[in-house]
Amino acid sequence: MFAPLQNDTFLRALRRQPTDHTPVWLMRQAGRYLPEYCATRAKAGSFMGLATNVDYATEVTLQPLARYPLDAAILFSDILTVPDAMGLGLSFALGEGPKFAKVVRDEAAVAELAVPDMDKLRYVFDAVTSIRKALNGRVPLIGFSGSPWTLACYMVEGGGSDDYRRVKSLMYSRPDLMHRILAINADSVAAYLNAQIDAGAQAVMVFDSWGGVLADGAFQEFSLAYTRRVLAQLKREHDGVQIPRIVFTKGGGLWLDEIAELDTDGIGLDWTMDLGKARERVGHKVALQGNLDPNVLFASPEQIDAQACRVLDRFGAHPGHIFNLGHGISQYTPPEAVTVLVEAVHRHSRAIRAAAAAGAA
Repeated sequence: MFAPLQNDTFLRALRRQPTDHTPVWLMRQAGRYLPEYCATRAKAGSFMGLATNVDYATEVTLQPLARYPLDAAILFSDILTVPDAMGLGLSFALGEGPKFAKVVRDEAAVAELAVPDMDKLRYVFDAVTSIRKALNGRVPLIGFSGSPWTLACYMVEGGGSDDYRRVKSLMYSRPDLMHRILAINADSVAAYLNAQIDAGAQAVMVFDSWGGVLADGAFQEFSLAYTRRVLAQLKREHDGVQIPRIVFTKGGGLWLDEIAELDTDGIGLDWTMDLGKARERVGHKVALQGNLDPNVLFASPEQIDAQACRVLDRFGAHPGHIFNLGHGISQYTPPEAVTVLVEAVHRHSRAIRAAAAAGAA
């Protein structure tokens, strides 16, 4: 059904196998920093119009690959499609971020929650298959979801939040309700990711974007435990091919060793972590993804190059590194800055490997 993979560098790095260069892709690589994305979104009329249209979702997923020699594509979608399918009514006002028509803050609202019918998310799975066909084996396709905790934050808050007051209030005052929300979310996310795998995703990623706002102890109980529940239900392979998984907790450096105990192949790191120290601590267990500060891309080309090289030098010539930003790319990023970054990663990572091989000889 799908063309053979021509560039499997990303997948091999996730398995901690040797590669001739460090693979690079960027969180939110199909996004508002690209003028062609903005043009397609204008045609679609809204963000959800874009995300729910298979042809548009395919088009924007491939746009960054037309500009840059990236080593992976990531499905164009949103982490909040799952609660939307639960009936919470997701919308995006231009410049205002996501909003839910219904919020989950009391016993009655929690009682109405259930794992959604995956047919309500058919547009996502159809997009995965369409994108995989359009890629024609060029690079692997990553599927993704928000983590149970991160989804719960939006569901309780009704949108984004600066202080997480409502979700933390519910968590501390009614932990029983929070656990019920998280259990339903975990089972929903697992079903959602498995359906993406069936549709053609070659790796999957769980974005625990707001795990880092939790206190120590609360993170393990309300975030990590439910990410573990998701991973336990995920398909390990499809059509005889292993499907690796990545977990990314923004602000999760404090819990790196505990995250590495999950049944995951890779861990995404934000820019606050030292990549060399992280590799020494957990690199024998998992691949590491990251972790350039996205704001480096507003610096001069020379500085972008230098900072990318610094990240690569900290990891060294060892297998098991996927270069990425420490969070999603900013909508204000100059597109040409990404050209500098991708070229620097490929060039310098090849030089590191050549130097290591010469030293070994």
